[in-house]
Amino acid sequence: MSSAPLHRPMVARDPEEEHRPATPLELFFDLCFVAAVAQISGELHHYVADDLAAHALPGYLAVFFAIWWAWMNFTWFASAYDTDDVPYRIATFGVITGALILAAGVTKAFEQHDYLIITLGYTVMRVALISLWLRAARSHPEGRTTALRYALGLVVVQAAWLCWLLVPPGLQLPLFAAFAVCDLAVPVWAEHLRRTPFHPHHIAERYGLFTLIVLGESVLGATTAVRSAVDANQATWHLYAVAAGGLLTVFAMWWLYFARPAAPLLVSLRVAFVWGYGHYLIFGSAAAVGAGLAINVDQVTHHAAIDRVPAAAAVTLPVALFLLTLWLLHVRPHQVNPGHSALFPGTALLVLATTLAPAPVLVTGLLLTALVAAGLLAGPRAPRASG
Repeated sequence: MSSAPLHRPMVARDPEEEHRPATPLELFFDLCFVAAVAQISGELHHYVADDLAAHALPGYLAVFFAIWWAWMNFTWFASAYDTDDVPYRIATFGVITGALILAAGVTKAFEQHDYLIITLGYTVMRVALISLWLRAARSHPEGRTTALRYALGLVVVQAAWLCWLLVPPGLQLPLFAAFAVCDLAVPVWAEHLRRTPFHPHHIAERYGLFTLIVLGESVLGATTAVRSAVDANQATWHLYAVAAGGLLTVFAMWWLYFARPAAPLLVSLRVAFVWGYGHYLIFGSAAAVGAGLAINVDQVTHHAAIDRVPAAAAVTLPVALFLLTLWLLHVRPHQVNPGHSALFPGTALLVLATTLAPAPVLVTGLLLTALVAAGLLAGPRAPRASG
């Protein structure tokens, strides 16, 4: 439907509502946020390829946190209070605008450690989200206290981020972790008295869709790098090994992520916090794999300043982190077969060892393919409830 009602009361959605899919607005929201992810991944690619990983990694972690956290805040709000009326759509566009402003500041953040535009975009996103929480507080008396806590917490933390800009540049990144912890604490404090009525199946689908788009961005980045090498007549068997291994890796990451349903796991607020926050590592590592594949294309075509082993590590490290995080969030809570579950950390260790292999990306892809095959042989498993 292209039209929306002018106004609806913003009351809580039913957390047991059947057939609660992601909306077209949420899909558009994700695509716009991934534009920022692509900017971050591209900067990571270029800096690591130029042997400046130590310079780039702190910035990558910080800027990716801003994107992920803004996406997550809105996603959980929408699961509870999506009204899809005109004011709601306009506020959502405000969050998207902030994300695009943030994306415009990525290069300055990496090159000059200048976070002014990043923080401006973050502030625009926050103002839009605060307006939504205040609207929920006005329209939904039962959830008013929680909504006001969210609004107050976001105002205080965002004011702190603006003050963070005044900190000397050399101290900004060391202090970033402390400010990030304060930001992460807002939902914990806000939800303490009364939980917002998020929809488990809707949340699981939203996270799955964002994982899909990030993995797709990884494929696009690697494909662009391979195409450039082929167009320049620099295709060798090393390049084809990277391309084949990259495809196998991304295909397997998709398969492993969606091998088990996540919604049945979200049975308590504690589990939801661990699962939701843990996806910082899932999303961040998936985006880094795309940068790593492009780095390896540069390395085998002699366009990178780094050697083969650090280039390989640009793929093997994020893949191993993805496997370990996925094991903790998706596999162990479902576990009824300890032997199969142990394959995940075991494969992560083998992937790390692959860093020294002659064709590390290809071997990584083959290892992940073998893990997928092992899961198929193990058969479907019923989820175990978590408390």
